[in-house]
Amino acid sequence: MTIPALLLALALALPGQDAASTPAVTVPSEPALSTAIADRDTVLFRVMFDDCDPAALADLVTDDIEFYHDRGGLMSTRTAFVADYQKGCEAKKAPDAFRSRRELVPGSMRVYAIPGAGAVEEGTHLFYERRGDGPEKLVGRARFSMFWKLDADGQWRLSRAFSIDHAAASAPE
Repeated sequence: MTIPALLLALALALPGQDAASTPAVTVPSEPALSTAIADRDTVLFRVMFDDCDPAALADLVTDDIEFYHDRGGLMSTRTAFVADYQKGCEAKKAPDAFRSRRELVPGSMRVYAIPGAGAVEEGTHLFYERRGDGPEKLVGRARFSMFWKLDADGQWRLSRAFSIDHAAASAPE
């Protein structure tokens, strides 16, 4: 069997959703696609690090979100993801709690269209921390890949995320 024939056979054998039950969406072309994803990235990380708004986070992710972290493992479902986030928000209320900030490394973001479904975003980010009102310092960097699903209602929601290659603070790549 040739490789293309084998791949087709595998694709047909895998369980999938009925095409009629999942309407295809029209993914914008460049530069609109990168602009839309960059906007969602900004909103997601503002909510994650600054706002402590569980309802806003829940609206940014799909019901079946899967978040893979090279240090923390797999977290799946919107309920678990938002509950974990809410615990972190509660911990930040202490006056001497650690507060974090995420910064996307300029020029590192890449966006790839997935026709009829959404887009993949990948890049590198830096993390900063401060304790209470203390000074902020660079504490680490990581790479990420995220699948943003474009829902039929026109909303981009995070569906899959890989947070990988975490390392101690270093100069941006």
